[in-house]
Amino acid sequence: MSLKVTRFCNPGGNRIGVSTAMNPSPKAEGSSQIPVKTYDYPYFDRLGALMKPRLIRPVGHDAGRPLLIILHGLTGYKEEPHLEALADMARSIGFATLQTDLYGHGDCGGSFYDHTLRKWIAQIRWLIHQVRSQADYPKIFLGGHSQGALCALLAAAMEEGSVAGVIALAPALRIPEQARKGTLFGLHFDPQNVPPEISVWGKILSGAYIRDAQTVYAEDAASYSGPVLFVHSDTDERVPIEVSEEAAKQYKNAQLVTLHGDTHDFDRHPDALTEAVQTWLLKQK
Repeated sequence: MSLKVTRFCNPGGNRIGVSTAMNPSPKAEGSSQIPVKTYDYPYFDRLGALMKPRLIRPVGHDAGRPLLIILHGLTGYKEEPHLEALADMARSIGFATLQTDLYGHGDCGGSFYDHTLRKWIAQIRWLIHQVRSQADYPKIFLGGHSQGALCALLAAAMEEGSVAGVIALAPALRIPEQARKGTLFGLHFDPQNVPPEISVWGKILSGAYIRDAQTVYAEDAASYSGPVLFVHSDTDERVPIEVSEEAAKQYKNAQLVTLHGDTHDFDRHPDALTEAVQTWLLKQK
């Protein structure tokens, strides 16, 4: 398995968010790699949706460690194999991890039908605020896949001083543009007369998703000045690698790692994915 690394500029200073410590009760202990403590934090977000973030910290080093918040994509969920592999790797190098299902997915409240990009962005920002106000994490990183990567980048731009870096895995950055053109998810529709609902990979999604996406501009995320890692396969069947190639050139401090022969979900060569992310995280840590 081979990969190509492209660096678009020199690493800059990280953005740091410091907050006070929290003391929840652990739910469980143990990990396939290292001893960990697991904490669940069910709460209602500002949208009224019940979220169930799961925080996992390596045992013995709870205070002052960096945190990686991991976000799934459209139709995804927090325990997808490639996201679990990413979380295991991060903990093995001293990071705490927080995984959560986002609005309308997995065990989060709301319905898939009613979810939108802005609802996801609002939830990500709320997570950042919660972590900063309740825990002692000197650096908070966002890691998102596909639609989750799009929303992570936009949230980071809005929370510039609180996010130390972003990992964008096969980011679906063309969703807003395609919504405006009427070519979203391989479908064709009149963007001026959005259908009441559409079918996306066997699931029904409200037309409100399209109207919301039409008002989002992915390029606005490029105002984020912290370090960004793009990881993309040159055989991605859903989001072409050109998306990351173009985006990486727009960011002030971006690096692109190209994986060869993998899928959109990185299920052929997960070790190559985690190796690329680990190398980058160790430099930021």
